[in-house]
Amino acid sequence: MVISFCRKQDMPVDEPQGPENQNSNQSAPQDLLSEISVSETKALMDSGAPMILVDCRELREQSIAQIEGSVLIPMDEIPGRISELEEFRGERIVIHCHHGGRSLQVVNWLRNHGFETAQNMTGGIEMWSQEIDSDVARY
Repeated sequence: MVISFCRKQDMPVDEPQGPENQNSNQSAPQDLLSEISVSETKALMDSGAPMILVDCRELREQSIAQIEGSVLIPMDEIPGRISELEEFRGERIVIHCHHGGRSLQVVNWLRNHGFETAQNMTGGIEMWSQEIDSDVARY
């Protein structure tokens, strides 16, 4: 498996090496998709189900807006802080960023490293602010 770095985010990503790696959802449980909506995330949080909501934005972004209960692990720190997610292996790991692009990269990287229950919160904190909690600042 080849590890490369995205120039913009310096996030290591695994490059597919063959047709068996073309779909990142193949290694995940069939009933758990790589994407989750903000409303599904809110319902999951409200249910008290075991999960972690990870904010992969930068500290300066979190200082503008944050979702209560989220844990900040910036995208470029994920590889060095992966041990913090070990206790959630097999449970829901929901990742969010501003709009969902960076968090999708993080989810794909985590799934390629055995975290099959990692999910991207589609639309990010922007969608959260629009659909769940308008008190969360938009930027």
